[in-house]
Amino acid sequence: MTVEATETPPVKRRRKPAQHDSHAAALKKKADAEQELVRWTPEEVVALRLLPYTSARVLRRKCNRREVYHHGDGGRITFTAEDIRRENERTANVPIAA
Repeated sequence: MTVEATETPPVKRRRKPAQHDSHAAALKKKADAEQELVRWTPEEVVALRLLPYTSARVLRRKCNRREVYHHGDGGRITFTAEDIRRENERTANVPIAA
């Protein structure tokens, strides 16, 4: 037998919890960045309840009248995360300060 064959394999070390947390945070940050690139259709926006509309037809009509922030990519109505944020900010009800 050779020396190489008799050696034991290297021990796999577990990550420390602090490293694991930073790794999970980095993965979440990457997922959030990818989320910024997602575009939703009016049907998906209504299904996910990202905006306060209950019908994709009503949402499309408001987009065609330019009443809602959206993207009209090649004649298709889509929503980005920024569009959703801007529309939620525009329609937010602010409580009256006493």
